[in-house]
Amino acid sequence: MEPSPLFDDFDAVSAKAWKQKIQYGLKGADYNDTLVWESPEGIKVKPFYSNEDHKDRQRLLKAAPRPWSIGETISVTEALTGNQKALELIPKGIDSIRFAVADTTLAAKALLKNITALKSVYFSFDTLSQEPIQQIAEIAQKQFPQVHLQLDPIGNLAREGNWFFGKDKDFAFCDGIATSAPKEFNGSLFSVDAALYQNSGADRVQELAYALSHANEYLLRSARHPERRITFRMAIGGNYFFEIAKFRALRLLWRTLAKDYGIAADCHITAEPSKRNKTVYAYNTNMLRTTTECMSAILGGADTVFNSPYDALYHKRNAFGDRIARNQLLLLKHESFFDGSYDPVAGNHYLETLVRQMAEKALLLFKQIEASGGFLKQLNDHTIQRKIAESAQKSQKRFHTEEELLVGTNRYAAQQERMKGELEVYPFVQKRPRKTLLPPLVPKRLSEALEQERLQQEQ
Repeated sequence: MEPSPLFDDFDAVSAKAWKQKIQYGLKGADYNDTLVWESPEGIKVKPFYSNEDHKDRQRLLKAAPRPWSIGETISVTEALTGNQKALELIPKGIDSIRFAVADTTLAAKALLKNITALKSVYFSFDTLSQEPIQQIAEIAQKQFPQVHLQLDPIGNLAREGNWFFGKDKDFAFCDGIATSAPKEFNGSLFSVDAALYQNSGADRVQELAYALSHANEYLLRSARHPERRITFRMAIGGNYFFEIAKFRALRLLWRTLAKDYGIAADCHITAEPSKRNKTVYAYNTNMLRTTTECMSAILGGADTVFNSPYDALYHKRNAFGDRIARNQLLLLKHESFFDGSYDPVAGNHYLETLVRQMAEKALLLFKQIEASGGFLKQLNDHTIQRKIAESAQKSQKRFHTEEELLVGTNRYAAQQERMKGELEVYPFVQKRPRKTLLPPLVPKRLSEALEQERLQQEQ
């Protein structure tokens, strides 16, 4: 693209000159104390950025349009019902579907019958069973451009505290699926559920480093299949620009790791709004939160975005909530022109700096994890759980001191609002006593204690 002559009649202004102008306007107040703030990840944010912030460095945010898909999840307990639901969704604008399969003995042919107008399909499994999953992969591969099995036994260990069957058996199962998959398999076999880390309280640097180290465990065990991509399942937090940077930093970090394994394939990223900042009270604000969060994921380069209904915390799944969530993405894609035909944030000085700092900090933490024995060792040593718990406690403290705001909940709350009679599902953490190999990560929302207190006080 030719440089624009728009500013030829204006003299260039250096960053130093801008800073002097700002300091003059502060009338003696300290520049750093007044205008520079530090994020929970230790990233200092200045009031302005220029090309001098990345002079003599390679540009990270090159203009690279990335088409994205509108996704929706279908919980499948019976094949025909799941198939019917999928066929109903496709004419409504959905071009990617995640089948959350509870029973792997279901009929794969019946589930996928006549479904063709999708860009990609995803499968998540509550248990592992080689023959049915292999059958699902074979049938889906013939019907769809991309198939993502999202096998994640390490994620199950972190979430449930147990392997599906046992470490050796789980990895043997995954190796069997990888070995039987055709070489022309277009998609991914393994998945990294990094949304679990975010929803449990990890900060963005931890989220990136743990996701990368989690993925490295699979790469170490699947060296015979270097062409396989990995899907990262990411949660989108509420800090608009930081989340854009997080998604871009993840892709940058993946390329760094993949290069060491001789992998040319890019990673695949799915995104879904965080549960951590969603609220029961002032529930309509959830709609605003999920809109900006989906925008962050789109601009950050996610491949598929799965939105969440604004009332999912306290209502059973319903047609109206699903429709609103779906329409949010349709409006972003087709009316706001976030359609992946161009990259509106490429070259942004602020984002360039955020991406670089976030990636550097995450890479440093990743190296520390690997030097200490790797992700699984730190998970078994309870180090990962402890670090995430510490981060969660800090963010909880910021919420209670109103440094971290959830409008309508810990600030500007409508005290006359009543929700006790609206709860169709239990919106709080539920303890499930069970024997586990290690302490599981437990997702928890910031506003839970405050909401429980308000519910008890309702007349």
